[in-house]
Amino acid sequence: MQKSFTLIQTIATAGVFSAVSFWYGFMFGRESARKELGDLIDNLRRGNSVADSSPHSS
Repeated sequence: MQKSFTLIQTIATAGVFSAVSFWYGFMFGRESARKELGDLIDNLRRGNSVADSSPHSS
């Protein structure tokens, strides 16, 4: 009986660890993608604002 309880405990611990690892990986990836897209959007806005302001200043 003790061995099956230990096996169940081991499987449960591995499952919890796997779920936590997945969650942190997902959140880190999401934050990284958000920063990358934010930088891309800022660069595009700067590029568009420079392109838009050039004809107006000419």
